[in-house]
Amino acid sequence: MMPLQMGPMKTGPAKTEMARDDADICLIVEGAYPYVIGGVSGWLQDLITNLPDVRFAIAAIKASDAPMPFRLALPPNVVSITEIALAPQAAMPRRFPDAVVEAIADALVAFIAVGGAAQLRTLIDLVGDMPRLPTAGDILSHPATFARLRRHYQAMLPKASFHHYFWAMRVLLGGLLAVLTAPLPRARVYHTISTGFAGLYAARAGLQTGRPAFITEHGIYLLERQIEVMMADWIGDQVDTGLELERSVRDLRDLWVRAFTSYATACYQVCDPIVALYGDNTAVQHRLGAPPARTRVIPNGIDSARFTHLADMRDPAHPMVALLGRVVPIKDIKTFIRAAAIVHAERPDIRFAVLGPEDEDPEYAAECTQLVADLGLGDVLDFAGRVRIEAWMPRIDLLVLTSLSEAQPLVILEGGACGIPVVAPDVGSCREMIEGRGGADSGHGGVVTPLVNPAATAAGILRIAGDPAMRQAMGAVMRERVRRDYDHGAIIGAYRDLYAELAAR
Repeated sequence: MMPLQMGPMKTGPAKTEMARDDADICLIVEGAYPYVIGGVSGWLQDLITNLPDVRFAIAAIKASDAPMPFRLALPPNVVSITEIALAPQAAMPRRFPDAVVEAIADALVAFIAVGGAAQLRTLIDLVGDMPRLPTAGDILSHPATFARLRRHYQAMLPKASFHHYFWAMRVLLGGLLAVLTAPLPRARVYHTISTGFAGLYAARAGLQTGRPAFITEHGIYLLERQIEVMMADWIGDQVDTGLELERSVRDLRDLWVRAFTSYATACYQVCDPIVALYGDNTAVQHRLGAPPARTRVIPNGIDSARFTHLADMRDPAHPMVALLGRVVPIKDIKTFIRAAAIVHAERPDIRFAVLGPEDEDPEYAAECTQLVADLGLGDVLDFAGRVRIEAWMPRIDLLVLTSLSEAQPLVILEGGACGIPVVAPDVGSCREMIEGRGGADSGHGGVVTPLVNPAATAAGILRIAGDPAMRQAMGAVMRERVRRDYDHGAIIGAYRDLYAELAAR
């Protein structure tokens, strides 16, 4: 396998400015690195830091061009960062010929409807052939685009509110145009961490430069957006279909889902390989259109040695049950709180903690705090905010997750490295990590529960917390599984080899 030919390391220049030389790898990330701590951001920081001889460019996609502070310090081998705003600041639109904009508007609507690399290539060519690069506002404010959207609305969503339709399309097409017209860092390989707008940007990079593009999906972005759309109260004027089981009338939710499906289709058709963290997600990628021959699995890894020096600080008189995660709806903190109330009624000696930041969704965090008070748990359940994992792991007897969606939760690996069993819902790779992959790997390191089920979560907590021998045995299973299957060095090596393989193309 050909090694990467690395140049001297450089510190990153100012935002959106490029270093003079090509980067080895352009990492494309939406709404995370370097603005958010934890999750995908932490994974990326770890990957970059542990490949110091690889030069990385970062394409960071964010909602608007409002300044966002970096929550993570960029390692010295990050040679540039390009910030891409999906909704840039409004400006006076410039005039372009009607025929040119009509062709682009037709291609935009066709891409939303169908997706795919061919349609994306058409858009890239149409925009690239313009005498000067347009902004999203130039296209979306043009009368020809408005006329095309009216025709699309009348054909597809005549019973929905045109007002809501129009602004939904402004958001969807505005983001699409933003990634089509944003600066494209020069790199040997383009690596996106999701589909969505980041996946579109990677697909554009692959088509436009001819260089390899690939994807690592931690969760399945398309499914997460579908959940978000179905739960959203910001999508107005839904069409009332009465008691119909099969809806014959489309509404705005269908529009949002269709658009994100089209974005994913283009990403999957261009990217090779298509990486998932575990086998079940590979099956989902196949179902969503990813070519099976291109898919592979590279799990997350963890350096178990980080935790070997930690002294046991558990309190046998007051077992500690902790949830590590952001206080946001997708983590379903309320199910954890309700489960804690059920457990507390039977075992008042058990203590509970939520370990994670509360500032991402202050309204939801306030609702969780109020629920703790309403259920009389104020003396036994604490919100500790953002914490140092190493300071808390020695105190925890049992980890709990209640998330609506996960990929391969790092917290389960961290807890497993410390010999802590886990109660978690059957999402992502939780079952695989807790129960193993079958055969000789069949020991259980905890309990898997249904989604949004406080009673089942409470039963799992009581079963493990009430049996110290079981708790110790399950913890030992988790420790061995993490050591054997999720070794950090092996995972970093897999990405080094993959980057070299793709750069050699």
